[in-house]
Parts: sequence; structure tokens; C-alpha cells
Amino acid sequence: MAHTCSLANPAVFKSMPSTYPALALHVAGQWLTQASGGVRPVINPADESVLGLLPLAGQTELAAAAESARRGFLQWRRLSALERFTILRRATDLMRTRAKQIAAVLTLEQGKPLAEALREVTLSADIIDFQAEEAKRLYGRMVPPRVPGILSQTVLRQPVGPVAAFTPWNFPVNLPSRKLGSALAAGCSVVIKPAEETPGSCIEIVRCFLEAGVPPDALNLVCGDPAEVSSTLIAHEAIRKVSFTGSVTVGKLLGEQCARGVKRYTPELGGHAPVIVCEDADVGFAIKSSIPAKFRNAGQVCASPIRFYVHRPHFDAFADGLVKGAQALKLGAGSDADTQMGPLAHAGRLDDMQRFVDEAVGMGARLLCGGKRSQRSGYFFEPTVMTDVPDGCRLAREEPFGPIAVLAAFDALDEAIGLANASRYGLGAYAFTRDLVTAHRLGEEIEAGMVGINHFGVSQPALPFGGWKESGHGQEMGLEGLLAYTDLKTVVVGVPS
Repeated sequence: MAHTCSLANPAVFKSMPSTYPALALHVAGQWLTQASGGVRPVINPADESVLGLLPLAGQTELAAAAESARRGFLQWRRLSALERFTILRRATDLMRTRAKQIAAVLTLEQGKPLAEALREVTLSADIIDFQAEEAKRLYGRMVPPRVPGILSQTVLRQPVGPVAAFTPWNFPVNLPSRKLGSALAAGCSVVIKPAEETPGSCIEIVRCFLEAGVPPDALNLVCGDPAEVSSTLIAHEAIRKVSFTGSVTVGKLLGEQCARGVKRYTPELGGHAPVIVCEDADVGFAIKSSIPAKFRNAGQVCASPIRFYVHRPHFDAFADGLVKGAQALKLGAGSDADTQMGPLAHAGRLDDMQRFVDEAVGMGARLLCGGKRSQRSGYFFEPTVMTDVPDGCRLAREEPFGPIAVLAAFDALDEAIGLANASRYGLGAYAFTRDLVTAHRLGEEIEAGMVGINHFGVSQPALPFGGWKESGHGQEMGLEGLLAYTDLKTVVVGVPS
């Protein structure tokens, strides 16, 4: 349920920083600072102050956004791939010019260190560029006729139609950019719904697209009650595809709603990523690589490493190194230059982290460091490392989506692969080995959409990003992400008799 507050409350306005943008929805070519769903405050997770007041869409604005997307699709799809490319490149030029400004907004509302936020903005521009460039190569194919009287048989790719895209708060520039870049490059119009906790970043990106020349009807932005927004847009006859990044529970629900309308659906639903540290691994390198990968964005990364399976002779050294690295991390506001880990995104994350830890410890797990809220204002949770976590607790089965690492020892590689594959998730997975044969075996046998060997960088603009099992289906980024926004059409032209 959205929080509401009075627009006339002077205490609220007094606490709003001037560097945070005015919040508005973009519906049918208009920026709306008021809407029928009321308002909710956007909170700075580093100090719990109010950043701004977000207008919330009701049924009126949601219907208008869907109808606008229908009109925008008819206009935008008529442009050639080259024309769309030119406009999208102008948008990314604006993103790069404004990168520091956008990153500052991102850090204020989401909490991650400013350096991480800046990398997110520039990488997002690269993702959009790749999709815009690749759209110029959405080739069809000619198929030789089998019978006389046929001049041509052509298989074409065409944009699927207006898209409803739903994104979470952990990467409030990157995740909208993945969906907007692919959809717009393919010729689709979009209704984007960023997370209500982090709307300012996406608003700034949408402004770049519109100023670059994307038709106003082709790009709408709405926020509101998440359940109302998603159910209304998915049910609207104008919407032909849905893209969602978020939890398994919500992803399944949206999938059911899409199925009722036989609508295309791409869900990316998180993970529970394993890390296998093999017998022949460079343990020092594995520790050095794992600390920033685990605690980046306070562990609020869907492909974040969580379950570390370490060959038994290396276990003590790895555990000691990971604990020392976690304890040495500098916690603070993302705007502070020396901050290495910022706060969790909202208050509810603190409660969930504590439940994960308390249940595991109550069932016999051993806490090596952390395990509690930091003694400072803001939504900070200490970097946490645990071992002896029993199979029956939530932490062993579910994604904590926070700064918690779980360690376990193994004796044989077969055992480690079995443990890695035992999860219902299959998004990211990682391993460390210096043996080429072992590296290829791990890449082949681990059940995940993305496997990193001696490296955690599995998310790149040219590579497809997606998971197996309950981590979702379909991909974002890469050529595969672009194809998800197209439909195939067969055209057969015969000779009149």
C-alpha cells in the first residue's frame, strides 16, 4: 500500500533537498505533478529524510497511458530502424552528458555509492546503444518455394506492439534502460513503471528519451499501487507484451494475468547464486574477487553470489579472508566519497535481513560476522557471513537480497555441482579454478542462465541476461533481448492465375 501525505505539509517540503528533481508522471504527452491515486513520499535510505512527493496514477491515468501507447506505437513503428537508432543515440548522448546529475539522484533515492551509481548510468547508455545498433540488423530471411506459382516466401520480424514494463528499486537506471532500449529499438511503444521507492532516476532517463525525439505517446511513465498498476495495464487490450523484473511470487502472478490475454511475457525473477571454489583455485584471488561482488549494492543484486561452496582444505582460509574483508568495508551514505557499502533500499529490507539471520541461527547456523542492523541512522545492515546453515531454513532456500553470505565446505567436485544445482533458482552461478577442463565442465554442468568462471562480470550489453528454472524465462540485453520485442511474420507472394 502506498504511503500518502499532504502536499500542503510544510515540514515535508522543508526536508526535501534541492538536488532531487520534482517528481511527475508522464502520461499521454503530459508531465503530471498530481494524479488521482494520491501521493507518497520518497525516502532517502541513508538518513530516512523525505526526498520528494510522488504522484500516483489511478485508473484514469493508467487507461490514458495505455491508450497513449497504442497511438505512439502506430507512430513510432513507422520510423526506419536507422531513424530510431539516431534518436536513441541522441538519448544516450544526453544520458552521458547528464551522468553525474542522474547518478546523484540515483544515490539519493537508492543508497548505493556514487561511484556505483555513475557506472550504472554509463553502462545503461551502452546497453541502449547496443540495442539501437542491433535493431538495424533485425534481418528476415527468404525461403525458396517448394511449388510453382510462388514469387517469394519471406520471414519478417516486426515489433510486437505496446509494452508494459515493470522494474524494481535495486538498479533504477539499468533495469528500465534494458527494457526501454530493447522495446524502443524494436519499434515498440512503452508504458514503464519504475519502483515507487526510486522513481527519480527513471524520470530523468525518460526525459532524455523525450528530448532526443521519441514521440511523447510512445513513452509513458506511471507509478502507483503496484498491484493495481500491473493488473490494469496487463488487462488493457492495447498492451501486447509485458516485461517484469522482481520476485518469484509476483512474477508468477503476472504470468497468470498475461496468460489470460495470451500476451508475451518476459520475467526475470532473481536467483540464489552459488560460488564453487575448487581444489586448484587461487584462493587469494577468489577472496579478493568475492568481497566486492557479494557486497556491491549491499547485496541487492539478483545475480549476487550467496552460497559459497569451498573445497574443504581451503575453507578456513577462505572464511577468514571473507570475514576480514566484510568487516573492513566502510558503511555510509552513498554520497560520501569513502563509502564502500551503502544502506538497504527501504526499512522493510532491514526486517527481512534480521528474520533470515535469526531463523538460521535459531536452527543451528554459526554467525561469523555481522548479523544485525548497524548502529547509525538509515537503513544499514552489517555485512554478514554465516556457516553451518541448515537446509531447512529460508536462507538456504531463498534469496536474501542483502549483504549475507553463506559458506559451506565440500570434498568432491561432484558434490559441489550437486549442491549448486539443488536450488529452484538458476540465474547466476560462479566458480574459481585454474584447470581448463574443470572450467569447461562447470560451464556445462551448472544449471544457470549465466556462469562466470574466475569472474563475476556476467552482465554485459552484448550478452543475454536471463535465468533457468524459477529464475524466469527469456532474456534481456544482447540480440536475444531485442528479439523478445518482435513477432515473426511469414509472407508468401504468389503469381495470379
